[in-house]
Amino acid sequence: MAKITKRTVDAAEPRGRDYFLWCDELPGFGLRVFASGRRSYLVQYRAAGRSRRVTIGLHGALTAEEARREAKALLGQVARGEDPAEERATRRGSMTVAELCDAYLTAADKGLIMGKGGQAKKASTLYVDKGRVERHIKPLLGRRLVAELAAPDIQRFVRDVQAGKTAGVVKTGFRGKAVVEGGSGTAARTFGLLGGILSYAVSEQIIALNPAAGVRRPADKKRKRRLTPEEYGLLGQALVKIEEGRAERWQAVAGNRLLALTGCRLSEIVKLWWSEIDRAEPCLRLEDTKEGASVRPISRAVLLILDGLQRVPGSIYVLPTARRGQGPFASLDDALERIVSKAGLEGVTAHTLRHSFASTAGDLGYSDSTIGAMLGHAGHGITSRYIHHLDAVLLAAADRVAMQIAGAMSGPSPKLGLKETSS
Repeated sequence: MAKITKRTVDAAEPRGRDYFLWCDELPGFGLRVFASGRRSYLVQYRAAGRSRRVTIGLHGALTAEEARREAKALLGQVARGEDPAEERATRRGSMTVAELCDAYLTAADKGLIMGKGGQAKKASTLYVDKGRVERHIKPLLGRRLVAELAAPDIQRFVRDVQAGKTAGVVKTGFRGKAVVEGGSGTAARTFGLLGGILSYAVSEQIIALNPAAGVRRPADKKRKRRLTPEEYGLLGQALVKIEEGRAERWQAVAGNRLLALTGCRLSEIVKLWWSEIDRAEPCLRLEDTKEGASVRPISRAVLLILDGLQRVPGSIYVLPTARRGQGPFASLDDALERIVSKAGLEGVTAHTLRHSFASTAGDLGYSDSTIGAMLGHAGHGITSRYIHHLDAVLLAAADRVAMQIAGAMSGPSPKLGLKETSS
């Protein structure tokens, strides 16, 4: 026995079977070390002549000190003649799916739900999760008791979302609205979230088994739309005409060109800071992306665009807000929709430009790992160490891909401001 601290918890190695460590400073407070290496905090006590056990939570989601405070609170209930395990069992039996979702989102807001790479979920991810809960899960399952859910209920839920039963237009504020869609993609992603919420219920001992286990997930159809050289030409011509006629703000034109020539996500261009541009490499050293911090090689074509932009005093953003203020140009997605419409193109989004960048790289013969590094995909070496190992390859690849796209966009017109240079 020893006092349970971060040091003792970190030092607790798996032994091929489950075992317990008990705190000698707070009797009843313990740590369970699973054969898999997972560790969870718990409290054990006696009530009505029976030994009872309550799980507090997993190490990682909780620190040793946070678990100790929770253990003191639970043991305090026992000292007052209460039975926390019985109370939890009663509460679990009557918990609805809506209440479970609220508990999950509250835990996620506190950083207790781990996302990719064992990191707490990002605010942007939580925003999407909350939307899926409110617009799909609660309307279809919210009133159901969690303890009564079975696999056929989950399968029916997936089919209903897929069929568009929850589709519609939802008001979001005074003038805002959200278009809620059905389809296989929406069903697959919402099912993934529901499975995670039910896994949370298992970890909290609300249910013993996850009813989503074994349920068939619909195929999430990948968007395969890409621009042809002719379509790139139409987009380039539209940008030139818009720029000459000043039909859109300069941030919209520059943002669309950067999207096309970098393969970056929309949010990465919208939130791009001047301080994240490294001209020596050259690359973008993005502090916060979907995959965390990310380093992206950029081309001479992109540097030419950046060199031609006006820096707004007091703004950290490459594309600052068009209104007075310090924020970014947040309406780039709306501007892109208008510009592709003027170009006579259909089904072109920021993701289309990103996919087209990757497809162009594939056409030029670059490997998946090189393309992944240019796009900042997780697992494809997006760290600066990887960039330094393959800097010549990646920089040459970024240059060649961007010039291929820029050439298609420019056509016979020099207005894009990009000139092919011999290597």
